[in-house]
Amino acid sequence: MDSERKVLVITGAGSGIGAATAHAVKDRYRFVLAGRRLEPLEELAERLGGSENAIAVSCDVTEFEQVEEMVAGAVETFGGIDAVFANAGFGASRGFLEESPEHWRSMVLTNVLGPALTIRATLPHLLEKGDGHFLITSSIAGRRILPGSLYSATKFAATAIGEALRAELRAREDGNRIRVTLIEPGMVDTPFFDDPPGDSALKDEDVARAVGFALEQPSTVDVNEILIRPIGQRA
Repeated sequence: MDSERKVLVITGAGSGIGAATAHAVKDRYRFVLAGRRLEPLEELAERLGGSENAIAVSCDVTEFEQVEEMVAGAVETFGGIDAVFANAGFGASRGFLEESPEHWRSMVLTNVLGPALTIRATLPHLLEKGDGHFLITSSIAGRRILPGSLYSATKFAATAIGEALRAELRAREDGNRIRVTLIEPGMVDTPFFDDPPGDSALKDEDVARAVGFALEQPSTVDVNEILIRPIGQRA
């Protein structure tokens, strides 16, 4: 096992930005790949070099016991955690007469409680190390209101979680070397859209490069936010 490479936990790793990020930084990290569906995580782990480099963990980030088990597996397998990418999340159609209340509930729990529980389970390990890096997937929708969008409200919450975490860490003597980065993509071409936006949207790989940029900065540099839009997106 290559113990020289740091350990990165990625939630929502089975596809999209999470999977693309793992590919983008595979030469520098070993991975704990977490998500609800195990099969795509196992396939990704194999593409990243197998169990020496990556482990796949079935984990619903809204269930704290599962998040704790994921973290325990990371520590047992790799000896510790260096960085955490709280990326799990999904959207909903705009309009307060759209979607079902059940879909809303699941989205709110995943997008808001998910990163909070991920932080709660991993923070003690980073504090014990004395350094580390949290990255949280928010959105341009976490900066501006979208009409009829409960998703936007969840991403405002994700942004607030990141800012609140940074403020808490800076107030702690033992948290001064833990970095916090908010990743805020504009429109990304994902399976969520009925009509794929194609070239008018970002690709997962575009966002992954931004995540990689934040991760590769010196330990004394805290990249607070990365807002990334496709070139044609006006707002």
